[in-house]
Amino acid sequence: MKQSIIKLVIFGLLAAAFQQAHNFGIPQVTVLGENSLANLLAAVCGVVAGYELVLLGVCIWVRARHGVPGEVKMLSGLLRFAAAVIILIVMLYTLGYLSKVGAVVAGFAGLLMGWSLQAPVSGMAAWAMITVKRPFRVGDRIYLPSLGLNGDVMEVDPMYTSLNQVGGSIGSEEAIGRRILIPNAMLFTQVVINYTPEMKATGDSYFLDEVVVRVTFDTDWDAAEKILLEAAGDVTREIIAQTGQQPYIRSDFYDYGIYMRLRYMTLATDRPRITHEITQRVFRAFQRDLRVDLAIPYVYSYRHSLPSERFRYPSDNEAIEEIDINKIDDPQATEGALTQAEEEAIEDLTRHIQTVGLLQPLVLERQPDGRYRVIAGTNRLRACVRLGWTRVPATIHTPNG
Repeated sequence: MKQSIIKLVIFGLLAAAFQQAHNFGIPQVTVLGENSLANLLAAVCGVVAGYELVLLGVCIWVRARHGVPGEVKMLSGLLRFAAAVIILIVMLYTLGYLSKVGAVVAGFAGLLMGWSLQAPVSGMAAWAMITVKRPFRVGDRIYLPSLGLNGDVMEVDPMYTSLNQVGGSIGSEEAIGRRILIPNAMLFTQVVINYTPEMKATGDSYFLDEVVVRVTFDTDWDAAEKILLEAAGDVTREIIAQTGQQPYIRSDFYDYGIYMRLRYMTLATDRPRITHEITQRVFRAFQRDLRVDLAIPYVYSYRHSLPSERFRYPSDNEAIEEIDINKIDDPQATEGALTQAEEEAIEDLTRHIQTVGLLQPLVLERQPDGRYRVIAGTNRLRACVRLGWTRVPATIHTPNG
């Protein structure tokens, strides 16, 4: 800014000096006709001083709106170009060539403008079409398949459509705050998919989504279906009230089990959170219910592929509960020190539970004094103690089971 002020003063004084040169007795050098060299230099210095004055105003405006230095650099480039054109016109006028050169330039300029304005004219036509037809609106989430681009529409102006990119730097359909400009002219040749075509009275838009779960062939179908529907119902309760559409199940076979496809209406702009919460609830419920099991390719069952002390499904008179670990008695605790092999087995099990959780609950028997005795899962209990757990899931076995 200081440099602009200094240049403004210098070129302003030079312009005034050249303009008043004849008053100081300086001989006038005629360029052509009545135009003197002093007048030409005065005009050039005046244009440069005007450029510096406008640039100073731009600096003050950008600073007042807390803009970045890059804005000044971009605008100064445009101003320099305009100043150079004006100086060229002044020189041609002073030399008397403006009319001749202007006729030639005008012919080429017409051709150049016709070619260069194709994209801007197409962009403005697309802007008018979007404004009238409204295939998408500000706030809609759109997808351009040919560009592999998702985004929330932020602004539609005559030249560009601004998007807040969705995904891109993350593997999820969430807006990341990165602004992308799409030339409107491209929209005439691009397929645009609108995620949110129908805005409800609440301003929200919904579409059908699904969470796919692979279960084993011996999974209890009714139990798995209940878990899935309850998870979707709890997470999308408000959406169900708005749309009136309940979650439902569709399924098909595959080589290692069954695909259970939980389908539900989701909020277009909040899809990742809804999917996460449903998946979380389903996974936790599957961990606690031995009647259901996740299938893994090349392994019949995740639980059956793991070494365990005892694997069994609960009977009708058993239930899975969260039990305070301090209320559980380990009858093998008094059998003496563990062997090295037993110690290594518990360490391996501890690391596994820390990584994936306790996939198989303990089997306990309720005692008359209100405490519990371990029937199956001694090593699992010891591993949970080493991890600092205070409560563990367990199947409660009654003596008549």
